[in-house]
Amino acid sequence: MWLEKRRFPSPNKKVRLFSVTYLSQGLKVKGLLAEPAAPGNYDGFLYLRGGIKNVGMVRPGRIVQFASQGFVVLAPFYRGNQGGEGDEDFAGDDREDAFAAFRLLQKHDLVKDGRVHIFGFSRGGIMGILTAIEMKEAAASFVSWGGVSDMVMTYRERKDLRRMMKRVIGGTPEKVPEAYEWRTPFDELEKIEAPVLLIHGANDENVSIEHARRLERELLQRNKSVDTWYFSRYTHYFPPRENRRIVRELSQWMKSRPWTSYGKLKEKRKGGGL
Repeated sequence: MWLEKRRFPSPNKKVRLFSVTYLSQGLKVKGLLAEPAAPGNYDGFLYLRGGIKNVGMVRPGRIVQFASQGFVVLAPFYRGNQGGEGDEDFAGDDREDAFAAFRLLQKHDLVKDGRVHIFGFSRGGIMGILTAIEMKEAAASFVSWGGVSDMVMTYRERKDLRRMMKRVIGGTPEKVPEAYEWRTPFDELEKIEAPVLLIHGANDENVSIEHARRLERELLQRNKSVDTWYFSRYTHYFPPRENRRIVRELSQWMKSRPWTSYGKLKEKRKGGGL
């Protein structure tokens, strides 16, 4: 399952932290795993980070924050980061690192069958969309917080990212439209079966709220389950007290989602019903 799993210092004695290495498309990818210390079975939580390289790195405190809500959390660093093999390519082939991590959570001894959730922050939003599309009914829910949904919109909005995007993606949206379309999979949203929650600050200048609104419209047009928590006063980063409150509430939202048909089938098989 893991190529390597090493204890990592945890700021919370109720949560065990591990540095892990796993395979994705034959590449060794690094990540951070958090497990509640108390015995039991828990929902799984795939944490998809934002940024690229040293911007938006996985923070142990954030992972522990979610694990302390009663989740087994796995946060991939994505390929090419922190000693991992390959090159991160901004929701290109590195999407496979998220897919592989989701499947590892499915196999984790402490994770309930059929109860793996997807969470994406910032650039992690598009990674989460791609993962929800790939996993279909196997995903228990998908939450995007300040998440990217449209890569062309990101190129237009973020002049400071254009040089990086042209280098990593291969050019501008006009030069390589297919590369941007591959990273903006609205035409595949029909495959999403998980209930979706979109969280966004209206004053977000890193990822405009139009990313959430467009994704909301596209999902509703396909009769998908989508809830929205939009905050008129907040930016990309919420005040600490509000952040903690929303972490608690989105955790409850996740756990209260009905079991998917996939999850129910897994439970029946486990209990000898099939």
